[in-house]
Amino acid sequence: MENAMPNPEILKELVTMKMPFGKYKDVKIADLPVSYLEWFAAQGFPKGKLGMLLSTAHIIKTNGLGHLLKPLR
Repeated sequence: MENAMPNPEILKELVTMKMPFGKYKDVKIADLPVSYLEWFAAQGFPKGKLGMLLSTAHIIKTNGLGHLLKPLR
């Protein structure tokens, strides 16, 4: 298994970019609840950058990798 390093620019965007719509509008992507991210995972993430960020947040939160974001907050 390869040790892939996370892209620091993507991680920084997770802690700065806010959800642009919906129930959690204006909540930072990194602060979205896991249940909301799981709903997106089941329904399908939006296309483009937002979908990639939501998918990344989902992977981080469901795999106990939240410590990757702490230095960026």
